[in-house]
Amino acid sequence: MPRPSSGRRRALETAERLFRTQGYAATGLTQILQESGAPKGSFYFYFPDGKLQVAREVLEAYGARVAAGMATLAQRFADDPGKFVTALCAGAAREMENGGWGLGCAAQNLANELAPLDADMVERIGAVFEAWSEIAGRALGNGARGVAFVAALEGARTLARASRSRAPFDAVAQQFG
Repeated sequence: MPRPSSGRRRALETAERLFRTQGYAATGLTQILQESGAPKGSFYFYFPDGKLQVAREVLEAYGARVAAGMATLAQRFADDPGKFVTALCAGAAREMENGGWGLGCAAQNLANELAPLDADMVERIGAVFEAWSEIAGRALGNGARGVAFVAALEGARTLARASRSRAPFDAVAQQFG
């Protein structure tokens, strides 16, 4: 028998995948429940604020996971910013390619849909991008360059998704590496 928290975990994992592939507005609670197999009865126990709470928790977990991965690469390539850039771009391209070019950035998708409407989400999303930019800025030796690099990566995701090609990531790697 699954642990009580496994339904919560499955709901969050499913919501992240759906937010990354189809966006927040196109993802319904019923779809999250059906695809995750999470029990409906416990959903509002775990997420009393509903879908918006799910989005907050997805953003927090996704943002922390990406930040940890970036920090690991920054540490591994501390003496070579070009290799940091190349490894990060290659990893993002590989993830998108393995996901059939449909797997966008959870933070970017939530920013596009929720930031204009929800001040709390603006702060949360801003904090995620700021954390990523700080890591990139330290790795690249310049804070403004870190912001530009994260912005370029987010743009590369959009272009790669539309073109079904890793070429946008290769271009970012070439420019920043």
